[in-house]
Amino acid sequence: MKIVRVQDIIGSEREVSGPGWTSRRMLLKKDGMGFSFHETIIPAGAELNLWYKHHLEAVYCVAGNGSIYDKATGETHEISDGTLYALDKNDPHTLRGGTEDMRLICAFNPPVTGREVHDEDGAYLPDTGDN
Repeated sequence: MKIVRVQDIIGSEREVSGPGWTSRRMLLKKDGMGFSFHETIIPAGAELNLWYKHHLEAVYCVAGNGSIYDKATGETHEISDGTLYALDKNDPHTLRGGTEDMRLICAFNPPVTGREVHDEDGAYLPDTGDN
């Protein structure tokens, strides 16, 4: 059994940040669960162009607000506490922070290894097995 407390991750090697996001990686590939599990904070007003070409992601908002723009359909969906979105087709999208910081709970498949940051397309590179 694993017990992970977010307060123990803040400031550790499992907290990774980039422009417009901070990810607290609670479960990683090395934890052997078959997925990774993160708490991600998107600051109010942030805008991120993302495209997880190598991962599927499910995201559940537990605080704050924002929106997600589906680049394939041109649709924008509002996000607030209690909203889940699933990127089931490796969907290119734009994630926008709203008037409050968003606190998102995210699951990635395949799991990330821990230090990934977004490339020029907004993707995480696929795991090469070296991690």
